[in-house]
Amino acid sequence: MQFFKHHLGHIGCPRSDEHRVMLFERMIFFSLYLVAACAFAEPLRLPPQFSPVTPDLELTFPHDFGAHPGFRTEWWYVTGWLETPDKKPLGFQITFFRIATVSDRANPSRFAPKQLIIAHAALSDPDVGKLLHDQKSAREGFGLAYAKEGNTNIKLNDWHMIREENGHYQTIIKAHDFTFHLSLIPSQPLMLQGNNGFSRKGPRPEQASYYYSEPHLQVTGTIIHHDKPITVIGTAWLDHEWSTAYLDPSAEGWDWVGANLDDGSTLMAFRIRSKNDDEVWAYAVLRDASGRITQFTPEQVRFDPKRTWRSPRTGATYPVSMRIQTGSTEWLLTPLQDDQELDSRQSVGAVYWEGAVTITRDGKPAGRGYFEMTGYVKPLKL
Repeated sequence: MQFFKHHLGHIGCPRSDEHRVMLFERMIFFSLYLVAACAFAEPLRLPPQFSPVTPDLELTFPHDFGAHPGFRTEWWYVTGWLETPDKKPLGFQITFFRIATVSDRANPSRFAPKQLIIAHAALSDPDVGKLLHDQKSAREGFGLAYAKEGNTNIKLNDWHMIREENGHYQTIIKAHDFTFHLSLIPSQPLMLQGNNGFSRKGPRPEQASYYYSEPHLQVTGTIIHHDKPITVIGTAWLDHEWSTAYLDPSAEGWDWVGANLDDGSTLMAFRIRSKNDDEVWAYAVLRDASGRITQFTPEQVRFDPKRTWRSPRTGATYPVSMRIQTGSTEWLLTPLQDDQELDSRQSVGAVYWEGAVTITRDGKPAGRGYFEMTGYVKPLKL
């Protein structure tokens, strides 16, 4: 500033303080304009291009058990029912997300947030009366947070899930109110969803994901609950899904169920809901114990709420008891407890209902599974 004040008196301008200040402000403005012009003269960097989901790709394993960093969004989702030594039922959820950002991929900095790792965990205990849950998030890097390619190996600080060479999964989750030390052992072949793993999610062909499931996982391990270690056994369901353009712009959210049926069969069904409560898309598949698959088109799948529950925290109303029609078969979902709402606004920015349910088939007990409902607080954005 002293430089400008000194030279203003030698460039032929009036020497009144008012005029000197005015000229000084103009020079500052011009200098800032030059800096901005130079900055915008640099070549504009386009955001990274993410890989599209196309129907011609054949999934290969074990490679596709691992991460796919070229796609926008990916998750590994484990849900299931546990039983304690005194036959008490518990529900559990473990989810890891990998999200690719629009950060410049050419940035050499180890601190560049190119990939985000997010995780959710939940325990459903009817004695507590509401869902116990926790969440974490971090940028990938420094060996503290990662999702490895080539096989399932995901870590977020002291939360970890890995698939061993024998196909068994090991997971350790140390949440605020509970700890999971669980082994998950496959008992059935992989279930490729949709058309050999290409799963449509909307009317446009790019609105799709690559998607496979591992149902009827046999669970053993220990949970720590109320500061007490408890031995548990149970069954679980694992979903692995990755995509770039998942939802139609008109979509509000989805309802999804995965159920391990008592006769060894497997049911998966979902609907994508629009903002005016119409269905954007729907799909269901039933695999019987022999491996025979029956798929249901959007016109053959119908979701009908039977009973609702209103959250005292968010005010959202969820159809916690749902009737699902697949062809001529009627399924009824009944929750282990009504309050299984998970508030993840600190990580993925959404609130959703994710809960253990029993399921009947044409009025007869058929099995147990997990039911997920998103977009009931506000429209879901991926």
